[in-house]
Amino acid sequence: MSSTTARPFADSHVLSDLGDGRFRARLDGTWAIGDKAFGGLLMVLMAKAGLARLAADDAPAPDPLAVSADFLRAPDLGPVEITTDPLKIGRTVSSVAVRLHQEGRLMLHSTITAGVLPSDAPRLDDGSALAAEPDPDALDPASAEGGARGLAAACELRYPRGALPFLRGETGPPEMAGWARPRGEEPDALFALLSGDILPPSVFNLGGAFGWAPTVQLTALLRARPAPGWLRVESRSRAVSSGQFDEDVTVVDARGRTVCQARQLALAPLAR
Repeated sequence: MSSTTARPFADSHVLSDLGDGRFRARLDGTWAIGDKAFGGLLMVLMAKAGLARLAADDAPAPDPLAVSADFLRAPDLGPVEITTDPLKIGRTVSSVAVRLHQEGRLMLHSTITAGVLPSDAPRLDDGSALAAEPDPDALDPASAEGGARGLAAACELRYPRGALPFLRGETGPPEMAGWARPRGEEPDALFALLSGDILPPSVFNLGGAFGWAPTVQLTALLRARPAPGWLRVESRSRAVSSGQFDEDVTVVDARGRTVCQARQLALAPLAR
């Protein structure tokens, strides 16, 4: 489906404050994989709820530093309730437990570590092999027949030519690369967090079955606020066995600075 708003990302993580550290949000089809909510957006909602709770407690922790989530069940599209419980209020680092419920069932459990993201120049940063902006011949999934669908309708995505061999019926190494940015606004730390899960599963390139690859656990480290422009995203799997795979993702902003590092354990839709 196509987005019906000029800022699909900003409009997707609006929270209603219910008081007592509880929040309500609505999952719609803008950020969805089939009929299930996109995991990257769920991470954003829990991080935002956790930060709001810390702010209400006057914690000096405006930014997400680490977001760790266990995906217990896959929420359907519709309303969800988020509860928060501060674990530590510190001068430098604070922590809050966040739980996402739907129809009385616990769907995700997360721990948000918050503080202030670095703004000084990094001493070491490997950056990215991708150019700061997409190549002129980069693949735009929104230009496919029928127009933008799925995540390509919710944000701007580009892929290097040859980066997705599975789309051509070919196989290749379990790695992906591409560019991402929100529509109608510049990327912020929350969009960098979402981008840690934005690429297709890297195991698709190994061949076999394709489909939903549900996340079991995902931990993301935020390293800096992104500069305006495209984010460069690269992922790779290092071990695939018994229907499970790992995936390491690095997100680099337009100035060449790493803004997010994510690692997840997921279930692989591979033929056995």
